[in-house]
Amino acid sequence: MTTQGATTAGTPDTPAADPVRAGRAHSFNAAAAQYAANRPSYPPALFDTVEDLAGRPLAGSRLADVGAGTGIATALLHARGADVIAVEPGAGMAAQFRRTLPDVPIVRGSGDALPLATASVDFLTYAQAWHWTDPARAIPEALRVLRPGGALALWWNTEALDVPWIAEAAERTRRHFDLDVSAEQRNVGIRTADPTGDLDLVRREIRWSRRVPVDTHLANIGSHSVFLVHDEEHSAAFLTEERKHLMAVFPDGIVEEVYNVVLLLATAPSTA
Repeated sequence: MTTQGATTAGTPDTPAADPVRAGRAHSFNAAAAQYAANRPSYPPALFDTVEDLAGRPLAGSRLADVGAGTGIATALLHARGADVIAVEPGAGMAAQFRRTLPDVPIVRGSGDALPLATASVDFLTYAQAWHWTDPARAIPEALRVLRPGGALALWWNTEALDVPWIAEAAERTRRHFDLDVSAEQRNVGIRTADPTGDLDLVRREIRWSRRVPVDTHLANIGSHSVFLVHDEEHSAAFLTEERKHLMAVFPDGIVEEVYNVVLLLATAPSTA
């Protein structure tokens, strides 16, 4: 897949964000191995839904996975038979990606200035990544690189806040870090993703869960940007207390994490 024909703006590491958001976006590079080892994956039903809404199979398609990180979604898309190229702005995440998926091509770049040729892909995907873009720049770029009738798919694993222990943990996080991460998750929606109204996004939610040891759960939440941008002592204090709460709920040490995957999908206009 060619990567020629892109415009560039700044360096690949430059997110279109305010300094606080930029710091959170960059924070993952120092914790790439932790991210790769402990973050949740995605259920097969997500990719079935992507295909249903797009009206085309992933198998045999040309696909760019943007903000690919360590390759969690990329690996699943590749396994579905897509011809995948990854786009990732962060050096640390890209290095981990290459260790995990040495046979999948990856280029440095961001959704605000895609290093991809015009009308070159059937699918453009963002797993946990669209919120780091500037939609005013990322939407025209998405429409530029998609082939006519191609699909833009955005998705996020969001915590199932209707589960009592998850809601309680979110409230503890808010108090400790003075940041309402659960509110950010509740705001994942069509209007936030596309404030311009240029896309005809469709929303779906897929419920799923995984059972993991408490250490994996703590390492997972510790890999989130709210933890990574605070000093280690502040984050460690929270995780120590959180372990006590978790063991009270899950005395066997196995945590059931419950997620709602929020999927937003739009198709590019077809030519006459």
